[in-house]
Amino acid sequence: MSTDNLKRFIFDNLNIRGELVVLEKTTNDMFSKHQYPSEIKQLLGQMACSSLLLSATLKIQGSISIQASGSGPVSAIMAEATNKRTCRGIARYSQTPADGTLKSTLGEQATLVMTITPSKGQRYQGIVELTQDHLAGCIEDYFAHSEQLATRLWLFQADNKWGGLLLQQLPEQKGSETHQDDWERVCALAATLTSEELLDLDAETVLHRLFHEETVRVLEDEPTEFWCSCSEDRTLEVIKSLGKDEAFSILDDMGKIDIDCQFCYQHYSFERERIEQLFADPTVH
Repeated sequence: MSTDNLKRFIFDNLNIRGELVVLEKTTNDMFSKHQYPSEIKQLLGQMACSSLLLSATLKIQGSISIQASGSGPVSAIMAEATNKRTCRGIARYSQTPADGTLKSTLGEQATLVMTITPSKGQRYQGIVELTQDHLAGCIEDYFAHSEQLATRLWLFQADNKWGGLLLQQLPEQKGSETHQDDWERVCALAATLTSEELLDLDAETVLHRLFHEETVRVLEDEPTEFWCSCSEDRTLEVIKSLGKDEAFSILDDMGKIDIDCQFCYQHYSFERERIEQLFADPTVH
């Protein structure tokens, strides 16, 4: 499958949808902003794949983020994807985890937070405890408990590539024994997918190998890329949230306010005149 592409497909007669994604440059660009050890890259790459796959299930303009936090060597790790198939991610860690599993990375009693942020409208957030040691299973649990929507996810990594396959049962599938049989059959076929097949073969070949006895409609490629949503306007909003007294206290101490984006390390610097303008007129950004 060509890298840095997301491919959506639909089982026309079964009301099941799916997505495939393979990342290389997208994740490389994301990692290049940080000096992550391989154990953290392993999990963060999986989260990037997962967030992009889930973004393709949304019908809104906006973004979806997956964040896990705990008391282990990694206190927080998250990836965010938009409806334009852009992605960014970050990890906070005090030491290198023993391996890439969730338990060694995040510690006990870790939680998974899924946040959907529409361009317009109210943000939705769901939280579940991480009860499994692999990200795919935890995301499946989230949808089973929070969305009551059957979802299966397979994640792969080899060399410098990350990939994923997602299947989701549409709401119309509920309550039918025949439909459940269809779902279980398709999932069993998907479970035969190997890392080599997903990461090295084109999407059409992968889907034919898995589902050649099914009626699958394949949609157009959707390119993916690393992209950070930080901007001067958003940075000014952060400064404004500090409050006037705190902002001017920083100005008195430092002479200006400097902020670096923690995702992409874009540097923003504001002199006193710009901060005075910010607080003088609440409509100015």
